[in-house]
Amino acid sequence: MTERIRQLKQFFVIDKAHHATRFQSQDEYALAEHFKQKGLNDLERATQRLTLMMAAETPLLFPLERIVLTRRNPTVPSLFTKAELDRIKSTHKLHERGEVCNISVDYTMLLNRGLRDRRSELTISAAAFAKAGEKDKADYLTMQVEILDALQDLCNRYREQAIREGRQEIADMLTRVPMLAPRTFPEALQMFRILHFAMWLGGNYHNTVGRLDQYLYPYYRADIDAGRMTKESALEWLEEFFLTFNRDSDLYPGMQQGDNGQSIMLGGLNTDGSDSYNELSELCLKASLELCLIDPKINLRVNHNTPLDVYVLGSELTKQGLGFPQYANDEIVIPALLAYGYEPRDAYNYTVAACWEFIVPGRGMDIPNIGAVSFAAAMQKAVAEQLESTTNFDALLTAVKNNIHQQVLENVKAVQNLYIFPAPFLSLMMDGCSDSGRDVSLGCRYNNYGLHGTGIATAVDALAAIRKYVFGDQSITKTELLHALERDYAEQDGLLAKLRFDAPKMGNNDPEVDDIAVALMDAFADSVQGQINERGGIFRAGTGSAMYYVWHAANLPATADGRHAGEGLAANYSPSLFARLKGPISILQSFAKPHLTRLCNGGPLTLELHDTMFRNEQAIQKVALMVKSFMDMGGHQLQLNAVNRDTMLDAQRNPKDHRNLIVRVWGWSGYFVELDKEYQDHIIKRMELAL
Repeated sequence: MTERIRQLKQFFVIDKAHHATRFQSQDEYALAEHFKQKGLNDLERATQRLTLMMAAETPLLFPLERIVLTRRNPTVPSLFTKAELDRIKSTHKLHERGEVCNISVDYTMLLNRGLRDRRSELTISAAAFAKAGEKDKADYLTMQVEILDALQDLCNRYREQAIREGRQEIADMLTRVPMLAPRTFPEALQMFRILHFAMWLGGNYHNTVGRLDQYLYPYYRADIDAGRMTKESALEWLEEFFLTFNRDSDLYPGMQQGDNGQSIMLGGLNTDGSDSYNELSELCLKASLELCLIDPKINLRVNHNTPLDVYVLGSELTKQGLGFPQYANDEIVIPALLAYGYEPRDAYNYTVAACWEFIVPGRGMDIPNIGAVSFAAAMQKAVAEQLESTTNFDALLTAVKNNIHQQVLENVKAVQNLYIFPAPFLSLMMDGCSDSGRDVSLGCRYNNYGLHGTGIATAVDALAAIRKYVFGDQSITKTELLHALERDYAEQDGLLAKLRFDAPKMGNNDPEVDDIAVALMDAFADSVQGQINERGGIFRAGTGSAMYYVWHAANLPATADGRHAGEGLAANYSPSLFARLKGPISILQSFAKPHLTRLCNGGPLTLELHDTMFRNEQAIQKVALMVKSFMDMGGHQLQLNAVNRDTMLDAQRNPKDHRNLIVRVWGWSGYFVELDKEYQDHIIKRMELAL
């Protein structure tokens, strides 16, 4: 890391000195009242909000920076008043905030062309639609022109400010972009910053970065080949670019600070079977390694031919405690997407959404986190209602499968009549939307919904215990177990210990346990298959949990694995929090057994490794081999966390001493001391493993 980058990191990330330049927060609903009084429709509101947000920004340049645009207005106004939102909710379902979010646009649709060229096309198309009597489409394209003009005006103001301050390098760059297509790698980085900045101003959030090493590689390669840049100078530009993701991230909506969707996907197979991992992919990993910041989150596509050196570099990143890279196995994910109906070119071009869900850049309006199924609740309901009358384990297992099916049907019903706000700027970077005068909120090439699945280990462990002790050796009677569950194991310490610590657990490579996991997850996939949403898309089952692992645990009674009522479920696709396991290898073996191509909405096996596991090069090599082993076994997705329980406990006591302690929460990483204590405690409870 150069001294300039070190100083920029100190200024923007550690000291957050630029926060002092922000404007005062405004009433979130004031603009909506104005919209209401003027009688504006949804699209007019979305357009005016974005253009007004751009106009409100006052250019500000900081010492040492070369990539500019820093948000000063902290308030993104609501499109609707509170009363209007209540009316919408009374007749429609709003997903999250109602905004288009958690998708990956095709940045090249503007990045590789420039605003002037795109504006000209829109103007011509608007005139053609108007001549054909299609006024709505003509008006839509005209509003997109207004947005591009406002964005160019913002950048012109920055250029003029740079000229006034004698910052010629910045002024020269903004003379070219965004009006014209970039010619160099630095110009392409600045162009991306402009587009990404505008997306956040428009109220659209969880804007994933996508396959940056692919669409920016031509600019990098051209500069290297022409001698305009070295790998070292490119790395410095890339590190400053990565710093821009951390400037305004506290203003982005999310469950916690860090949950902002700024995810990058690196590498991946091409349709001809070759690997797209390149020099820029490696530089991205190195930049993240040197900066040690929570943004952007790094994802890495791998396959059976991925060199071990790549896994080693990824493990070096994990060693820093960043909670990434998150690995995705092309040999599982691509066939799964093809089976879901994605075209080959799109299946091979997949990236991830904000956390881990597999989506397609520029062509997918998928909502991959629209609901969730609780395996643990399906199991607990079957045990509470049917264990006493059930004559054999298979009958109980069938009851659990039926409950899973019922939950799927409830989720499908709950997401009907969806209301999504327009996103005219994002639509400019979505294939087939803008040219046809159609907003992306109305749908795109793919309009699939994803359902998470939580508590698989809890469900499996409970059923394995019942099979062994109730239907097997009969050392526990049905009455005894049900009574203990009803009383949350009060005065049943012996039974609690037996179920909690002695009973079989998922993660020990035990066929008697793992076959239950396969059965339950197949039941989830079977229940989802054939379900069609109102936008003509399918439902995809997944192994992720998102925040549902907290919500689903809160009201879940005691379970037969020795878990107390309300006690936490594991995050994502992971062993129980209190399971006694042989080690990480047995976990990999257990969790690779289910038919993961059928549950490929996304959701990583998540493991916590004690930070001493990364003490030297030999240890890091062992971790890299472990990751490769899971992929070779048929695992679909993996994230590893280097953790230390004592360090986290001290951070709770002395947060000022651990401001830069980073942990993986579920599909994102955050600063430990900035998390709510509920999330801190859950992370501390997760197991620390050693090879």
